[in-house]
Amino acid sequence: MGFLVSPMMSLFSKFTVLLLFVLWCASFTSTEAYDPLDPTGNITIKWDIISWTADGYVAVVTIYNFQQYRHIQAPGWSLGWTWAKKEVIWSMLGGQATDQGDCSKFKGNIPHCCKKSPTVVDLLPGIPYNQQTANCCKGGVISSWAQDPANAASSFQLSVGSAGTSNKTVRLPKNFTLKAPGPGYTCARAKIVKPTRFMSTDKRRITQALMTWNVTCTYSQFLAQKTPSCCVSLSSFYNDTIVPCPKCSCGCQRNNSDSGGCVDPNAPHLASVVSSLGKNNPMPLVQCTSHMCPIRVHWHVKLNYKQYWRVKVTITNFNYNMNYTQWNLVVQHPNFDNLTQIFSFNYQSLSPYSAINDTAMLWGVKFYNDMLMQAGPSGNVQSELLFQKDMSTFTFDKGWAFPRRIYFNGDNCVMPPPDAYPWLPNASSRQLTSPHILMIAFFSALAFLYGYV
Repeated sequence: MGFLVSPMMSLFSKFTVLLLFVLWCASFTSTEAYDPLDPTGNITIKWDIISWTADGYVAVVTIYNFQQYRHIQAPGWSLGWTWAKKEVIWSMLGGQATDQGDCSKFKGNIPHCCKKSPTVVDLLPGIPYNQQTANCCKGGVISSWAQDPANAASSFQLSVGSAGTSNKTVRLPKNFTLKAPGPGYTCARAKIVKPTRFMSTDKRRITQALMTWNVTCTYSQFLAQKTPSCCVSLSSFYNDTIVPCPKCSCGCQRNNSDSGGCVDPNAPHLASVVSSLGKNNPMPLVQCTSHMCPIRVHWHVKLNYKQYWRVKVTITNFNYNMNYTQWNLVVQHPNFDNLTQIFSFNYQSLSPYSAINDTAMLWGVKFYNDMLMQAGPSGNVQSELLFQKDMSTFTFDKGWAFPRRIYFNGDNCVMPPPDAYPWLPNASSRQLTSPHILMIAFFSALAFLYGYV
């Protein structure tokens, strides 16, 4: 009997350990995402209480984008949370709640929002001054920290009622959510930090918030979208092969016009379809291609000089629904430490590994090509890069001249497989066969002379 029980007990013990391990793994929630090219990048939401009121407080909420190259484009951010008690928003400046909720229990003064879980958005430009606050009213658009630090923040002010009226009685909101404009960000819990200090406009006086808490949100491309949003194609002067984006990089063509479908650029009804959907629609309407990506980045090794080499970069928009404002490109290549000149793009070295300068951020010149227009004749921007050769590392062999990775607007683009890269003609084989050809020609001539004699 003991012989029969022992195997059963062993099997039960193994199953129990496996079950506990699965439950332990499931108990963790993903609150952070790691980007190797921007290891410390995040969005920080700072909530500063600046005064107490009879039934609550007045706070300034600021969204700081500390990401080097990932910005928030139109139609902008939306911030949500859940109140800890029965708080309401009496009034707001520089922002508005998207839904007022049920305020029927209030008589006289009606709150701006009574929802337990409100969602707040930025106001549009041109709003009256009496409804504005500092760093507001940009339609929810926030620049990246490296591209435009002066516009890498957005703020709004709110008056909260039915809340605590001191540092001991106030309760922190929970379950923060950030859409920018779609999903992709995961926010941690609010954390009380040292009160923020404010400098007066004349820089002669410093004031301090009565209480401050921070919320940190990190981005994950896997949460943001099911499929990639860009791809890379390659070509070179030394090989006639043009390596296209991998097939179905961002999805495959379907025979219907539902979400995920595509449009023939020669279709007679194209103009009516595009105009009906409007610009800056989050749902892409892409041109029918083999890769089905909204964005294609083409890297062409153009010229070779004695001490320099030149590359042409072209970004093409295949999305009829989006004009990409403040677009940017991040490229990783070992020769960026010797970039000599760049034409018609802005450039900044990112150096995520401090000592290794192999990562560059490129973006358009303001009022010239900082907007990548929708798909069509004007839907592309291009530039050329001039690199100085480091003879200890430089080579055109084995695809060295092509980038290691490319990001567009913070999303990793699909690269062709390395074995498909344009390779140098096999010079070594020609050198090996040349002596053979000479020897054959020599012995053929001897044979001819011998036969003639």
